[in-house]
Amino acid sequence: MKSRMDINSVEPRIYETMAIADTLIDSFELDPILKELVRLRASQLNGCGYCIDYHTKNALKLGETAQRLFAVSAWWETPFFSEEEQAILKFTEEVTNISNSGVSDEVYYKVLEILGEQKIAQLLFIINTINCWNRICVSTHLIVEKD
Repeated sequence: MKSRMDINSVEPRIYETMAIADTLIDSFELDPILKELVRLRASQLNGCGYCIDYHTKNALKLGETAQRLFAVSAWWETPFFSEEEQAILKFTEEVTNISNSGVSDEVYYKVLEILGEQKIAQLLFIINTINCWNRICVSTHLIVEKD
């Protein structure tokens, strides 16, 4: 695969704006590992290799286990995730794939019960921001570097 464009060189204001969004996300009270799991799951659904690599490494640095990271793509088939994490991962999937059937009341109200309004608003922003990053990276073929 060959990169199509270095969007940051072509239009740096885009990355500047996305960086502001990421800085805001850093200020949210949600658990940092949970933020990375949400970003990882959305990136898996969107097929963004760059973001999968990036957020997996971030989660490991924060202390997440390799076992749980390996299982995120099939979280519902493992005992590794709490009921709260499962609800949040399901919500992430429904928001990411919103054109399929929207976000179900069952999933929305379960996450609302767990997080409350302010944190669900923050979660929505995290999901939407990573979806934007995924679309930028996939569309331009941003290449992940080998370690």
